[in-house]
Amino acid sequence: MSTLRLPSSDGTVAPYTLSGVAADTSPLPPARSRVAFAAAHVVADPAAPNAPGAPARLDWEATLAFRHHLWNQGLGVADAMDTAQRGMGLDWEATAELIRRSGAEAAARGAALACGVGTDQLASSDVDLESVITAYGEQLDVVQGAGATPVLMASRALAAVAEGPGDYAKAYGRLLQRAERPVILHWLGTAFDPALAGYWGFDDPAEAIEPVAALIAEHADAVEGIKVSLLDAALEVRLRRLLPEGVRLYTGDDFDYPDLVLGDDHGHSHALLGIFAAIAPAAARALAALDEGDTDRYRALMDPTVPLARHLFAAPTFYYKTGITFLAWLNGHQKGFHMVGGLHSARDLPHLAQALRLADAAGVLSDPDLAAERMRSLLQVSGVDQ
Repeated sequence: MSTLRLPSSDGTVAPYTLSGVAADTSPLPPARSRVAFAAAHVVADPAAPNAPGAPARLDWEATLAFRHHLWNQGLGVADAMDTAQRGMGLDWEATAELIRRSGAEAAARGAALACGVGTDQLASSDVDLESVITAYGEQLDVVQGAGATPVLMASRALAAVAEGPGDYAKAYGRLLQRAERPVILHWLGTAFDPALAGYWGFDDPAEAIEPVAALIAEHADAVEGIKVSLLDAALEVRLRRLLPEGVRLYTGDDFDYPDLVLGDDHGHSHALLGIFAAIAPAAARALAALDEGDTDRYRALMDPTVPLARHLFAAPTFYYKTGITFLAWLNGHQKGFHMVGGLHSARDLPHLAQALRLADAAGVLSDPDLAAERMRSLLQVSGVDQ
């Protein structure tokens, strides 16, 4: 067991001894009772320019290897989503290449892949509803060409130009008619992106529940599901109960996912979660237990991950990507703790130290000795004596 001197949010530094218990990362088949996607991050090339505002340069080998790690755990991969820094460092050129490369890897092994369709190739000026629909369509073609399930992501540009619910219905209606296969819709709350305030044409997300359900019902044959990331379990359940038969609710609630995936007498949510990238071994085994009807084991595996998730996704929530990447580095999935756009600087050292403590408590460190060695190097270079 390794002991580190870790800083805390109160400015103190104290010893912490890791448990030394390694996560079981042996391969698993996909779950049978739930559909589960982990939203994957991207690995920056540490030797290439990746400054804020610069085009993203990726370590493709490590980026794709991480997707195989998730597939090996029996999880589907949700790629080119918020976790991959869409709109926060990953430009459209790099995104399109990511979609094509991930599509080829998924096809080669017959693995589940969903990819984000957005409008982030648009310049901020001179945007109208038609240009937003056109931009969505261009990205939809790339995702469909890669053989992935399209995820129609919430669009900052659409939020900026839409004048009411009718514009959202028009945009999504045309895109759903164009889709070659059923898509996943994506409802992202303002905690994840403040620029999405008023999405669907309503200031209060509660007022949008019925209109969104009606839109899905109108195009049910073209909608495979909807991912809801409102961090409001009650609203998610309310929408879930209104969905047409056969349309899935994918929880994107990184706070309340154990209860939502477990469900109630009226149904359950499936999963499309950023936190699943960080807790893949535990999540996969919890879902396997659920397949067998063993809810006690499901709880024993999933519940200890919640403090970690709530920490990583704490306000400002949109910086959660830093913690996801940090844990991937600790677990040996990339050579360095670097991110495109310099986003590795978005969380402070006490935050990262607490992430290590909580990951250890959740049992999601695959090699505790390696994690300790890497954390020690970060602490030392940051000026925290060991």
